[in-house]
Amino acid sequence: MGMFEDVHNYLAKVTPQRTPILKEMEEYAKEHDFPIIGPLVGRLLYQLASITNAKRILELGSGYGYSAFWFSMAAGSRGHITLTDGNRANKKMAMTFFMRAGLRSQFEFMVGDGLKIAKKLSGPFDIILNDIDKQDYPRTIDIAAPLLKKGGLFITDNLIWGGDVYGKNPDAATKGIREFTDKLYKDNRFFTTIVPLRDGVAIALKL
Repeated sequence: MGMFEDVHNYLAKVTPQRTPILKEMEEYAKEHDFPIIGPLVGRLLYQLASITNAKRILELGSGYGYSAFWFSMAAGSRGHITLTDGNRANKKMAMTFFMRAGLRSQFEFMVGDGLKIAKKLSGPFDIILNDIDKQDYPRTIDIAAPLLKKGGLFITDNLIWGGDVYGKNPDAATKGIREFTDKLYKDNRFFTTIVPLRDGVAIALKL
């Protein structure tokens, strides 16, 4: 990764300490090799939710609630956050973390396929976070677009994918990210920017 890795390490070093519960969630991810967005992107989510005054937030792929934790700190008691994940144990873990932290948002954690769940939901949402299996990324655009309000944000993690997106012989996940990136940039329902923070974050504004 070269200089990009150096930049990431520097930003990780200067980033302020998190709350004890967030640190515990980060330690769990490290110990169990569980993918989370991490504090660099977590802070971005907090800012984006605050700037847009987001109240209704949908997550496609929530894990054990790390990103929802950051959203909740921004949205507070007015927030309604819908989480999705295929593992029921992650739901239990997430709700325990939220309760211990005293978060005031309303959480609805739905266990199952995030895309199938999203198709049954009614919008509008202020923010949709996309962090599902990467080979399924291209399918998320047409599902997210009608669920977002005008001026809402479609945020997607892992658009750099450790540098694999500009490498040779891509696997299914990498191909999914490449296709998604191309489709999202060309989609006239969104105005998209990819921020090279951590593993790359797409921020798409619903027009």
